[in-house]
Amino acid sequence: MLREVTATRYLEPLRTGGSVPGVFEADDLGTYVVKFTGSAQGRKALVAEVIVGELARALGLRFPELVLAHFDPAIAADEPHQEVRELHTSSAGVNLGMDYLPGARDFTPEVAGVFPVDPLEAGRIVWLDALTVNVDRTVHSSNLVVWPTLGVAPPRLWLIDHGAALVFHHRWDGSDPAKAYDFRHHALGHYGPDVRAADAELAPKVTEELLREITAEVPDDWLAGEPGFATPAETRAAYVRYLHARARASAAWLPTDFPSAQELAEENARRAERTQRGRPDWLKRVPDLHGKPAAAQDWSVHLG
Repeated sequence: MLREVTATRYLEPLRTGGSVPGVFEADDLGTYVVKFTGSAQGRKALVAEVIVGELARALGLRFPELVLAHFDPAIAADEPHQEVRELHTSSAGVNLGMDYLPGARDFTPEVAGVFPVDPLEAGRIVWLDALTVNVDRTVHSSNLVVWPTLGVAPPRLWLIDHGAALVFHHRWDGSDPAKAYDFRHHALGHYGPDVRAADAELAPKVTEELLREITAEVPDDWLAGEPGFATPAETRAAYVRYLHARARASAAWLPTDFPSAQELAEENARRAERTQRGRPDWLKRVPDLHGKPAAAQDWSVHLG
């Protein structure tokens, strides 16, 4: 089961992204990024964080430890921004904490150009994302970090942020476990991900027993009131059924057709050209800064 800690000191909010998590120290002397139950993404995002994060760990991928963080808004009463204080007030009680990796760097296109990733490791991550229908690990937003920092041996690739995964739980009645998704723009698509080897290794490990153990870690309060299910236990069982069936149907959704770097560059160029054609003449002279890779950022600014 997830460890429980109590937040004791508020350090700062993280403003990149809509959920505005906060960095807190806790009574176990650890530092955590806390995601709140009162955020705009709702509790389903926290459910996805727990299920996908703990599944990643069970399959041998690197993912920061998750804890259940008891939070009293009074410890953050000095927060100057009203909207953040309101978020804290609406999130009193148990929230989700993720172990803070000090100095970790975002896996940006710039970092990706110099950081080696083994094709099998890439394949395992792509496979996990395809299994859990994680649509938010792209070349534009990798939700991957390198830690320890580059230059400190040995740096490793870590997964973070899975709140956008498990898209099927937003519409249970229309969820097909065999549905394929477009993963051509996956952040690791250029590394020749060996998804077939990953499938042979990982699919047999996604058992009903493992999924029951993982879903049991989600607090009842985060599952209560789900339309179509009378109890949190029924909701847990639905996650188990879906993910187990999806693992068994991997032949139908296994992503293997990744474009080359040149093909992606050509597609991006065509997109930029279409954008330019729609601009007025004066705006065409404004440089497009959004298409240029930014310098690697500290992990803390991309956890929202």
